[in-house]
Amino acid sequence: MSKILLVEDDPFLVTLLKAKLSREGFEILHAKDGQEAIDILRKGKPDLILLDIILPQKSGFEVLEEVRSDPQLRNVPVMIISNLGQTGDIEKGRELGVLEYFVKAKISVDELSDKVKEFLKK
Repeated sequence: MSKILLVEDDPFLVTLLKAKLSREGFEILHAKDGQEAIDILRKGKPDLILLDIILPQKSGFEVLEEVRSDPQLRNVPVMIISNLGQTGDIEKGRELGVLEYFVKAKISVDELSDKVKEFLKK
């Protein structure tokens, strides 16, 4: 079973994504802020990280920078899901090696789930 770390502080979105991805057969770990995400990652490596950018304690970009600088974690695939849709933010995500950068307002939970399934089946 593929393990996904969902790093998101919006309780409504967390509930929707956890329900949808669990039904699809994924094990979901959840972190409500950037520091909790790092703590979870230090305990075990997920198959994919779904990462919000605007988070309490540490931003998603800070989490991503830590992940990329850690030899144990640097190859964990990351998809960003964020309200930040500025070109500069998307470019920064790409520079940090994210697979995809999804703007929340432009993607449904079903579409996101399909992208996750497509990636993890490879």
